[in-house]
Amino acid sequence: MSRRLALLFAIASGAAVGNLYWSQPLLDFIATDLHTGTSSAGWLVTATQLGYAVGVLLFVPLGDVLNRRILVPAALLCATAALLASALAPTFAVLLVTLSLVGLTTVAGQILVPLAGDLADDTNRGRIVGTVVSGILIGILVSRTVSGLVAGAAGWRAIYVAAAALALVLAILLFFAIPRLPARAHLRYPSLIGSVFVIVARERTVRWSLVLGGSSFAVFTMFWTSLTFLLSAPPFSFSVSVIGLFGLVGLAGAAAAQRVGRLNDRGLGLPTIGVAWALVLLAFVVAGVGQRSVFVIVIAILLLDVAIQGHNITVQSRMFQLDPQARSRLNTAFVTNNFLWGAVGSGLASFLYEHGGWTAVMVAAAGLSGFAFTVWAAGRRGPLRLPSEAAVA
Repeated sequence: MSRRLALLFAIASGAAVGNLYWSQPLLDFIATDLHTGTSSAGWLVTATQLGYAVGVLLFVPLGDVLNRRILVPAALLCATAALLASALAPTFAVLLVTLSLVGLTTVAGQILVPLAGDLADDTNRGRIVGTVVSGILIGILVSRTVSGLVAGAAGWRAIYVAAAALALVLAILLFFAIPRLPARAHLRYPSLIGSVFVIVARERTVRWSLVLGGSSFAVFTMFWTSLTFLLSAPPFSFSVSVIGLFGLVGLAGAAAAQRVGRLNDRGLGLPTIGVAWALVLLAFVVAGVGQRSVFVIVIAILLLDVAIQGHNITVQSRMFQLDPQARSRLNTAFVTNNFLWGAVGSGLASFLYEHGGWTAVMVAAAGLSGFAFTVWAAGRRGPLRLPSEAAVA
């Protein structure tokens, strides 16, 4: 796993997952253009994430049985078509459908993450996976900034045209860059999909990780969906370009992800998860108290993104250690679960913001964070420890 290949994987993964978030800072802009309410526009994020959860479940397990040199470019080409359809959507209802298809097809990044784990050796797996996942995190964050800037200059449709062109270029590059690897499992497709659920039912550590990962995505999408509503309304009344710039604040989270991957390689994954949830809870308290201060909101973004991104790379790296022959299926369980929770979080944020404003969203997110911290505290000892962590303890 060379540095150049890891970098390409990171860029491709970030570009793919960025497709899920182009609309997030543009909700008010799209709502005006397509003549719908702002709260209704929040369902664009929910629909995209639900599509993504289904796409990950249906397609990412194929990484354990098919040639990923073909599978990844094919996924990117399908995403290209869905992105172009979104750019041409004439109504809100059509856009809701096409963005669901964007979510369904933009799964290349989640095929590349376990592939990176396969290509890395045991002593560097956390660092390599951290590099690729940091690309995903950067994609999530920068997509908001790029989306706001492009939409401010050329309209919201232009960002989907540009994303389609980028996906096409990456499909070509990855076809030539991904090494030829033999498939390791021989399963019929129904058995392959069913084995995802078998792994979840068999491994207590996986179930524990799914609760924590899902909770983190729910609170993450609750914050970012409602932040768009907060910043576009008085007293801020920021433009889409300015709202998009707030995504850059979270880049510290991507830097933290690489370093946290090294901590996991040293057997310190469990305490890292606990610290992350304590920081998440603090972030929501800070955001709730300082909702009228840009400076305080920025501090909350820093705390939240560093904690959530570090948390997710740790949980994901620990899961990859459980069964090297099923990393794509483990990743399927993790990501599908996360984005189902994320879809619920974005929908809940739209509902809570409409009825109780920013404070209602922050209280609900803090409550869910407290629940997740309790789950971590209850399960951090005994059979949930991996052998490498037991040695450190």
